Amino acid sequence: MNKIPWVVAGVLFLGAARGVLGTELKPATAQAFDRYVEATEAHIRSEVSDPQRFLRIDSLPEDQKNAELSRLQKGEIFVQSMTTRENGEPIHVPGGLVHNWLAIAFIPGASAEQVLKLEQDYSRYAELYKPDVQEAKVLTHEDEHFRVYYRFYRHAIVTVVYNVDFDVDYFIPDGSKNYSFTRAGRIAEVESPGTPLEREYAVGKDHGYMWRLNLYTRCVERDGGVYVQVEFLALSRTVPAVFAWLVNPYVHSIPRDYLRHYLEITRKAVTTASPQ
Repeated sequence: MNKIPWVVAGVLFLGAARGVLGTELKPATAQAFDRYVEATEAHIRSEVSDPQRFLRIDSLPEDQKNAELSRLQKGEIFVQSMTTRENGEPIHVPGGLVHNWLAIAFIPGASAEQVLKLEQDYSRYAELYKPDVQEAKVLTHEDEHFRVYYRFYRHAIVTVVYNVDFDVDYFIPDGSKNYSFTRAGRIAEVESPGTPLEREYAVGKDHGYMWRLNLYTRCVERDGGVYVQVEFLALSRTVPAVFAWLVNPYVHSIPRDYLRHYLEITRKAVTTASPQ
C-alpha cells in the first residue's frame, strides 16, 4: 500500500523554494509540532475507541454523514484539510508549516483483513509504487509492531530523495476493523543520490522540505465493503514570502490530489486481490 509515498509528495512541493539552503529544524519548532501530534493522537484515540465515531465522517450531522457515505459508496473519495486545536485554540508552530489532511474511500466487497494484509506486505512496496518508493524493507517485526525502512524518490519541480525509518503500530480491536499509527523516527535527505558523491544531510539540517511525517490509517467493514481512512501530519519549513505566490497553490492541490491517487490505487490493489 502506498499510504506513505503518495503523502510524501504532498509536502515536497516546497522544492519550489530550493534556492533557500541551510535550513535547520529548531527545538521550538519541533516541540510545538510534538504538541500538535499529541493533541491529534489523543483525538484519534477517542474516536477509534467509540464504534459510533470510528471514522471522521461519523461525527458529522446525520444528513451530511449519510450524503457523504452515499458518495463514497458510488466511488467518490472524501478529502479534507484538517486542523487540530488545543483547548479550542490553534497550535502555533514557529518556523514550520503543518500539513494535515484526511481522506476516505470505500472498497465494495472487500474486508478490513484484506486491507491490513496489503498494508503489511512491505516487500511489494517498491514494485507496486515505483518510482515514489525505490526501496522498502522491514527492519524488525514483533507482534503488531514494525520498523520499516523506505527510500523515497519524488520529482516535484526538483528531485528529492529521502532515507526514512518508520515505526508502525497496528491495532486490531476485532476482525471487522483495524487501525495503525505510522511515525517517522528518522528522515534524512539525500544529496547527489545514485552517484559516487551520494551522502545524507545531517538530520534536521537540510532543505527543510520534510522534517516530520506521521500517518494514521483506519479500516472498518460496513455496508458490504470496507471504508479506508488515512490522516497524515507532515512538518516542513516555512516558505519565504518571495516564494509564497508560487508555493501556496500547491499547499491545497498536491495533498488533495495525491491522497485521492493513493486511495484509488489501494482500492484497485485490494479489489484485484479479492477472490472472484
